[in-house]
Amino acid sequence: MAEKQARRGQKVKLLYIIKILTELTDEEHPLSATEICEKLASYDITAERKAIYDDIECLIAFGYDIIQTRVPKNGYFLASRDFELPEVFLLADAVRTAKFISEKKTRELTLKLDRMLSKYQSKRNIQGIYIDSSNKTRNEELFYNIDRINTAIEQGKKIKFTYSKKVLKEGRQIVYESKTRIVSPYAMTWQFDYYYLIGNYDKYDNLMNLRIDRIHSVEITDEPVRHFSEVSAYRDTFDVADYTKKLFGMFGGNMQEVKLRCSNSILEQVTDRFGDSIFITNVTDATFDFTVKAAVSDALVTWIMNYEDKIEVITPIELRNKIVNRAEQILEIYKKS
Repeated sequence: MAEKQARRGQKVKLLYIIKILTELTDEEHPLSATEICEKLASYDITAERKAIYDDIECLIAFGYDIIQTRVPKNGYFLASRDFELPEVFLLADAVRTAKFISEKKTRELTLKLDRMLSKYQSKRNIQGIYIDSSNKTRNEELFYNIDRINTAIEQGKKIKFTYSKKVLKEGRQIVYESKTRIVSPYAMTWQFDYYYLIGNYDKYDNLMNLRIDRIHSVEITDEPVRHFSEVSAYRDTFDVADYTKKLFGMFGGNMQEVKLRCSNSILEQVTDRFGDSIFITNVTDATFDFTVKAAVSDALVTWIMNYEDKIEVITPIELRNKIVNRAEQILEIYKKS
């Protein structure tokens, strides 16, 4: 029995060596061959120091970036990982701040990312993480629903689900109201701190955007989707990047050519929103004009008004009127007080 166990240990020895190097070494913390033998012994695997050299050569030949060093001491360390420390920091921070990921799932994903680091790097990573649970969704179904929605998109099938939204009830209570919907799903996108489903509700001939953290109990139906060419300008491929670029806050509206006159002082903000390839005309010392295709919506009005007198709408007249009406409504509120 002991002999059989020893043979099994030798078969998995390389796996344990890479596990040890992954978890316990980095550039500042190499392990000598003798120390690797000691760590293997904790897994009931016997090894000789000279054999470790051959094992490491095998791992290097397979593709692992294992470096032998003399500083800060003689030994070996794993130099390259699937994700390096700054990348793990970046991904962990994205998970931490994503509102559509629940607190529980945030901790699970952070721990998975953490396991890609050495224990010394892990300590630095964990110390830098703070999770604000007040901004996190409580929808623990989200990842399962994303998987089902992806499957439905691949299969070209409609989905059925319940969708919740906040309403104000008597007694100043904020509650969720839910309705059942059947939707043709086309794509999903992460925008403005939330994850959205882009699809069509048969009752209307347009696209709708639904927050996935408000979706529950997704079922894939046997009914084929309504093709997106019937409800959008896209024909062969649904261009998610193009579609989301034209929206503000994921609010829909009539797509129109919008011409804006902007102060040169907000060039950075404008190009951050629309990209560096915007078509700029009529540049002066103080302003520039540009034209972009965008959904004319209340969200676009809000975005423009954020910049006060630094943006003027040239066309369309519909958008100019929306800006004027909004400004008059705000002025009326303050006149009353």
